[in-house]
Amino acid sequence: MQKKIIALAIATAFAAPAAFADTSNVTVYGVANVSYDMTKTGAVAAANSFSSNKVSSNTSRLGLKGSEDMGDGLSAIWQIESLVNIDNSNAAGNTIGSRNTFAGLSSKTAGTVLLGRHDTPYNLSNRKYDLFADGMADNRSIMGGGRSSVQGAAAAAVVNTVGASFNGRQPDVIAYISPAMSGLTAAIAYVAGAETQTTAAQTKGSAWSLAALYGNGPISANFGYEVHTLGSAGSGTLGFNTGTTAVPGSALAGLKETAWTISGGYKVEAFEINAIYEKTSDNFGVLAGTPGTDVLGHRAYYLGGKYNFGSNAVKLAYANAGSNAAINTGASQVSVGFDHSLSKRTTVYAMYTKLSNDSAINYVLSGNGTGAPTVGGNGAKPSAISLGMKHTF
Repeated sequence: MQKKIIALAIATAFAAPAAFADTSNVTVYGVANVSYDMTKTGAVAAANSFSSNKVSSNTSRLGLKGSEDMGDGLSAIWQIESLVNIDNSNAAGNTIGSRNTFAGLSSKTAGTVLLGRHDTPYNLSNRKYDLFADGMADNRSIMGGGRSSVQGAAAAAVVNTVGASFNGRQPDVIAYISPAMSGLTAAIAYVAGAETQTTAAQTKGSAWSLAALYGNGPISANFGYEVHTLGSAGSGTLGFNTGTTAVPGSALAGLKETAWTISGGYKVEAFEINAIYEKTSDNFGVLAGTPGTDVLGHRAYYLGGKYNFGSNAVKLAYANAGSNAAINTGASQVSVGFDHSLSKRTTVYAMYTKLSNDSAINYVLSGNGTGAPTVGGNGAKPSAISLGMKHTF
């Protein structure tokens, strides 16, 4: 009864006039995940080497979703999901619809079509295997391109290890997800890119993403592929400006980057093991003065294991990124954790993670890391201890 009252209160905020709001198909859900983090930058330079303690909201979120039965197995579906920064209620990320937010149609026999903001199929193919997802030890520190920087040989340009994260949630998405067929599901999505084109000479970026997802009992195996085509209009998430202001957008237009990934897992009541492998490539050589060459492309992999005993679980994970065209640009990350379930929906946890960079690269801890790449500098070894609680509803 209480959940229905909450659903009615929130839903009326989106409806006008409120007297005619139909809330019968509204479900309220979310995650509250907060931790106390003790971090170290692990910088080589003494001036940048320091410790910091903070409270983090680890992708806490609030969502509304629903469906309407149209008959003959067809349903209209919708969702509005928002990031909630519990530790900082005034943070800019607290925007309605900042996470997966869409409307679409779903058929039991024909599949689902949706439009809006959503995780790409590539992202869906491997994210579920991350045993430390959404916290300090999240494997997106390295996987999907990570949050690192390299120094371009030309124009002193600092760019990410990929132009736009492959493990991302993108705007302007139209996606199709097939129904499951003998455990196999296919998904494909098109991303329209930036919406800031102001002249005929400018071009807009775009992306294609696809995945094949297989699950049969305790075994699952997935494949993902994604290609980004850069445009000269806009910047940011999929603008696709590579993060540099020293290289003009006109020099980026038409450049491409691709990634493919294979992942799998084995899960039973007592334990689970997961593995992910991915390879990125590009023709970003213009950024380094060698047009057409692969500059940022590299391979990365992740291994994770979890053992459950009673209401407790221990977790261990290892991630590794190889060097790109430049030497000494690899990194590795080791994470260990302990979970204790207070109920089916509430878990308290403790974890430790350490990321070790080679001498010419600077990956940082994902999500709630120790700061921007410039804090630790090349060769940094950031680490963190987190004590937290996660509640789902």
